[in-house]
Amino acid sequence: MNRILNGLAAALLLSATTAAGAASGAGGQPGDPQQVTRTIEVVMHDNYFEPEQLSFAAGETVRLKVRNEGALVHEFNIGTERTHRAHADEMRDMMKSGAITARSVNEEQMAESGMTHDDPGSLLLEPGETSTLTWSFPDHGPVQIACNVPGHREAGMKAELEIAAR
Repeated sequence: MNRILNGLAAALLLSATTAAGAASGAGGQPGDPQQVTRTIEVVMHDNYFEPEQLSFAAGETVRLKVRNEGALVHEFNIGTERTHRAHADEMRDMMKSGAITARSVNEEQMAESGMTHDDPGSLLLEPGETSTLTWSFPDHGPVQIACNVPGHREAGMKAELEIAAR
């Protein structure tokens, strides 16, 4: 019995470690607000980001102030091509369940469906909303921002981030 419990505990620990690494390690990690070097404003329009190009120093910590000026719900998600592809299925499920519609986010429906949108490098904003996140970029790329609302990234709502060596 102890072997089974130990095996289960090890599997859960491995799962949690892998999930945490996928969520934050690939494109950086949540940053210490005391280490912020600058604040960058990003505007989400209907299927593009402004500015279209962003550059960061390796290891730099920034505050990103993100505003949705589009008519649709948009996501600001920091990651890699691989993490965006994986997250796309979750976003599709949120749309199917009614937790996200074209113009709104239904947190109650999301919770009832057992879903969350709580990755520290991601913001899901309704039209007109603004939010911020503090982020520390990795020592190397590739890193992207993308909107993983179904159809948006495919329509071009993504951008490669330049990570410059210090």
